[in-house]
Amino acid sequence: MSIQAILLPLFVEVALTLGLLLWLFFVRRDDLVSRKVKPAQIALREPNWSTRTLQVGNCLANQFELPVLFYVLTILEIITRHADIVFVVLAWIFVLSRLGHAVIHTTSNQVMQRGSVYGIGALALIVMWIVFMVRILLGLP
Repeated sequence: MSIQAILLPLFVEVALTLGLLLWLFFVRRDDLVSRKVKPAQIALREPNWSTRTLQVGNCLANQFELPVLFYVLTILEIITRHADIVFVVLAWIFVLSRLGHAVIHTTSNQVMQRGSVYGIGALALIVMWIVFMVRILLGLP
């Protein structure tokens, strides 16, 4: 498996995170410039941003939860040379679920739909970790 194939899902996840970061900058700036929010209202991280800004901010925060385990696993798969087609397929399922989760989170924000997509990604990540642990612990290729 090529290093590009292994890292491409990770790069897409990083791009999603950085894209949300930039989007959050612009919506927060708009809230402050339009005076919808005063600096004193958010100075101590109070959740007084506009609903739209909170949606984008919460979505960005989500990118530092499950994806952290994905980043670590990708690095471990490369270091131990265990990354294969199973890993890459599951990585794409995880990353596509994160993209879907972000779209739902920042648009309709339907909690049940968002939760289902989140669950698909979480399940893919759990399977990835179990496969990796079994291979390492049993000395399998």
